[in-house]
Parts: sequence; C-alpha cells; structure tokens
Amino acid sequence: MESQNKGSVEVNFDGLVGPTHNFAGLSFGNVASSQHGGRTSSPRQAALQGLEKMKALVAMGMKQGILPPHERPHLPTLKKLGFQGKDEPAILASAAGLAPNLLASVSSASNMWVANAATVSPFADAADGRTHFTPANLISMPHRSIEPPITSKILKAIFKGDSYAHHSALPRTPAFSDEGAANHTRFCSQYGERGVEFFVYGVSAKSTSTGPKKYPARQTREAFEAIARSHQLDTKNSVFAQQNPEAIDAGVFHNDVISVGNRDLLFFHEKAFLDTDKVKSDLDRAMGVHEMSYIEVPSASVSLDDAVTSYLFNSQLLSVPNTEGSVMVVPSECAVNVAVKSYLDELEKSQVGVNKVVYYDLGQSMSNGGGPACLRLRVVMSPEQIKTMQARVLLNDDLIADLEAWINSNYRDELHPDDLADPSLLAESRKALDELTSILKLGSIYEFQTA
Repeated sequence: MESQNKGSVEVNFDGLVGPTHNFAGLSFGNVASSQHGGRTSSPRQAALQGLEKMKALVAMGMKQGILPPHERPHLPTLKKLGFQGKDEPAILASAAGLAPNLLASVSSASNMWVANAATVSPFADAADGRTHFTPANLISMPHRSIEPPITSKILKAIFKGDSYAHHSALPRTPAFSDEGAANHTRFCSQYGERGVEFFVYGVSAKSTSTGPKKYPARQTREAFEAIARSHQLDTKNSVFAQQNPEAIDAGVFHNDVISVGNRDLLFFHEKAFLDTDKVKSDLDRAMGVHEMSYIEVPSASVSLDDAVTSYLFNSQLLSVPNTEGSVMVVPSECAVNVAVKSYLDELEKSQVGVNKVVYYDLGQSMSNGGGPACLRLRVVMSPEQIKTMQARVLLNDDLIADLEAWINSNYRDELHPDDLADPSLLAESRKALDELTSILKLGSIYEFQTA
C-alpha cells in the first residue's frame, strides 16, 4: 500500500458543459437558477469559460481531467413519459406542445456540475485498498434524476481496472436521497495517506432537530451512511454533520455553497453547520495527531445572502505544487460583491491558510446556479492509476486545443429555452458527442451510439 500511496495527487475532473446549456430555471432552492430562468444562454461561451478555468489549473501545475456531457435532449426519457410520434422530431414537438417543462428537464445540461456526479473514496481510506465510486441518485430534481445510468457508464469507461470499485446508485427513495460529492469533503495530511471523510447532510430520520422550512433538504444522513459502508470506510475516520437549516432556506442547496475543504483546512461560514463546535471536535478527533485548521467566516463580515449571491464558498482550495498554503479559485462575482471582496483581500493579506485568491469568469455556469466547485469531481489518484488510464481525459496542450476546436465547431452561440424543440439541436448535439467520444477515446458510451 505504501508504494501505491507515494506520489499520489488529487485530480480535479471538471464537467465539460454540454451543447444544450440553457437557462430553464429548473432547480427549486437554487436561487441563481430560478432568477435566470427563461433567459438566452450561450452554450459555446459556457463551455469555453469552463475550459479556460481548467487550462489555468493546468498552468499552475495541477493535474486536471474532464468528464464528458450527457446526451441531451434525452429522447428515451420522453418516450418513457408517454410522448409519441412518427419520428424523433415529432416526439420533440409533442413534448414542446404538451409539457414544455418536461422537454426542458430532458434537455438540461446540469450534468456539467459533476460535484453531484458521485461520491468518491480513495484507496487509502478503503479497507480493500481500492478507489470507490457511488453515483448520486439525484432524486430531488426530475431533470437530474435521469443522470445516474450514464454517469455510471462514464465513470466505468474512465476509471478501469482492479484498483477501482464501482457501486450502483442508492435506492431511489427520499430516505436515501443523495447529491454526491457536493456534500462530501476529504481531509488528510497527504493525499495518498489515510484521511477523514466528512459527510454533510440536510436531514435525517434519526435527527430531532427542525429541518428547513422554505427549501428542501436534498441529502440524507442515511444515504451517506450507506455509502460509507459500501466504500469500506473505518467509522473512526468518518464524520457526519448536519447542515444548518437556516442556510438551506437562504439558498444553500448543497454544502459546497457554504463550505469548502482541502487537506487539513476547512473554510466555512459560521452558519454552515447546525452544531459547529461538534463538527470541529469530531474532525479534530478523527484527524488524530495531524491538526486541522479552520477559517470560520463570520456573518458580520459576509452575510448568508452575500455568500449565496457571490458563491464565495463554492470555490476551489488547491494545494499547488511548489506553493505554500492554499490557492483559492473563486468566481468573478466575488470581486464585485463589496463585502466579499473586502474579506478576501484581508484573507489574502493575512497569509493564514489561504495565500492567494484567483478570480475566474464563469458567468454562464453561475447564472444557472453552479460555481467553480460545482464543476469538479475530486479523485485522488496514484501514479500507477494515472499511468494506466486509457481514456484521453487528462488535459495537456494538445487535448485543450482539440477541445477548443471541437467546441467552436459544434456549439451554438445562443440558445433560448424555446429552441429546445428544434430537432436540429438534437442532431447537432449527437454529432458533437459522437466526435467527442473519439477525441476522448471513450468508445460508445451514449444510447444513440448503440441503438
């Protein structure tokens, strides 16, 4: 195990924005998504903005990968919902006429936010020494609930071999509602060493505390307990904490909108958790001899509203090679929010925990409710796992150039929700994805490729 652990790194796998990226306002409880519903989007700009952030991380010396978008609009789901026609354009037209909300659901590019794709436990934490993946069932939102089957197929196509264990999504019931890594953080001294897995939930059948009143809690404790068992985690190295209902009702639909962690640092808002003292005590105990560091942001400096509108906590904390402390990647919205910018300036000046703050324009993703952390799934990988990866998904200059050319050749510059009924959009999307699977050496992973 020691040889496998040595030289291990955390790889950020970002979701590549799909060609049907649109603003339909589908996500109840996600303030940004609701506010921008019905506006015209730019799929090309969205994909290029995401790729630009990935390029920047590569330039820093980080290992960066991508996960491909899903097929959208998803005709198999429309057929399951009873829409009929002589051909696929007729089915689209039927859905657009009878239930445009359902057409929007099967056309959503929300799978770009791969922080919700799965929960990942690296080999150092699991009793069997393998890296475990459990796709999130995403039952809270209809447009996302159709994602698990293709997510599972994509993960299996990329992470192949005996060093990986792939589990099925949890039972599709509210008791096991699971939104994936957006509510999961791993702490450690070094990435290849045994760490502490931190599971944050919104509701539990075991809890007597009052839940959120305005918006739903999307993650259950019971779901995370099941995942911890499946991933063969040591109970002493697993910490469960409840989200603050007040934060959920303020628009904090996932924990990664109110806290973010990396290595031994937890950066969080004072209203992130129901019992902050217990969270810190439990994490300290689980980490043992290696001390945790905490940066708790007070409401007096950054209000819950400012946290939600700026997505300050939906940032990435990075351990950049040859750099002291952490680099924090935040959306450009943090630069225009006076309170948030003031706080970040002071944080950067203090050089305590966070040594550098970098701002990126992710306006298209942000308008739909997802920031830097929403776009990435973190996977700790050993040198051997990286070396033996067959799929072409780890970014380098050549792959970046290929993806930029592919996006510019296949993506529309503008897309309005009414355009989802256009049958040519389906044809364009399938052509693009067919080309992408060749670029990424993934084989036939989409249903239209094997029909």
